[in-house]
Amino acid sequence: MADRLFQDRRDAGRVLAGRLDRYRDRPDVVVLGLPRGGVPVAYEVAAALRAPLDVFLVRKLGVPGQEELAMGAIASGGVVVLNDDVVRALDIGSAAVHRVAVDEGRELARREQTYRQGRAAPDLARRTAVLVDDGLATGASMRAAVLAVREHAPATVVIAVPAAPASTCRELAALVDEVVCATTPEPFFTVSAAYWDFTQTTDEEVQELLRAAAVR
Repeated sequence: MADRLFQDRRDAGRVLAGRLDRYRDRPDVVVLGLPRGGVPVAYEVAAALRAPLDVFLVRKLGVPGQEELAMGAIASGGVVVLNDDVVRALDIGSAAVHRVAVDEGRELARREQTYRQGRAAPDLARRTAVLVDDGLATGASMRAAVLAVREHAPATVVIAVPAAPASTCRELAALVDEVVCATTPEPFFTVSAAYWDFTQTTDEEVQELLRAAAVR
């Protein structure tokens, strides 16, 4: 991909917000950023829509010994989604999957506490939940987030991302009410290729953005 599309995550969020204008000023809408990288994007979306911002946590489940390779994901509420193809191909036993899920569940709980500082999770029942990340590749983490959000009985679930492969957007469209992919670069290499600045978002930045959104 010759041209990078966004200056940084905040810039991507402003672009994405332009595609979500029909959700502006609606009292039922809540914007949920997937930490950490999805939160700066979600901050700009929530600001433009004049909607509350919160986080919805998802952790990748890495293959033991090859942690960068995802065999699934775990989301807030303990919902686990496995990539059956990867689990079968590498012959990963249920005990190994369980160990990784327990470890990542512990980290997920730590982050939840760090970001919320004792605040209760938002009530999503009968609301429109807009799930925002900084981009999608396979969509495994977002799939876990969607299944976990569904447990809270929202009226509508929307996925919104600045960049993703068209095929991933199509697959996820079967799970939710709407998918908004601001750009679908072809060929799609990595999420980072869509950004000039893809510096890792820190826990401190996530906390600052959540505080700023609450004050706003």
